[in-house]
Amino acid sequence: MRARVVAVATLSALLLAAPAAFAIAFHKMPTPQLQARYERLIHGFRCMQCQDESLANSPVDLAADMRRQIRTMLLAGDSDQQIRNFFVSRYGYFILFKPPFVASTAWLWLSPGVLLIVGATAAALVIRRRSTMVARDNDEPVDESLPRESRS
Repeated sequence: MRARVVAVATLSALLLAAPAAFAIAFHKMPTPQLQARYERLIHGFRCMQCQDESLANSPVDLAADMRRQIRTMLLAGDSDQQIRNFFVSRYGYFILFKPPFVASTAWLWLSPGVLLIVGATAAALVIRRRSTMVARDNDEPVDESLPRESRS
């Protein structure tokens, strides 16, 4: 009886999750070259609602609208750069998964290096201080007349 309940629950969960797998409708372009450009573009833009997913992977309506806009612009003959400029003008550089190195995005590109240097410096200081503490601790004699609890 219990195995049957588990089987029905598993089947129900699979059936409920199946529509989510088909939530994203990919458009077919008339030529393989346009299809390749379309795929490259929808993977290069960030979904503004999900923010950690590309337009290609996002099931939300906003992403579907943006994919539709990209498709329309490609069919109208716009270049990839024109499409990028269109979306950047509307949403800023945040929409790009690989934003260019410009004044407004410099912090984004430089912060990992700065944080690495700060972390390495902090680690070196902590290691140096602890090694001097250990060396000093080993030089001091232990007073055996004190109980163990009061030695520290």
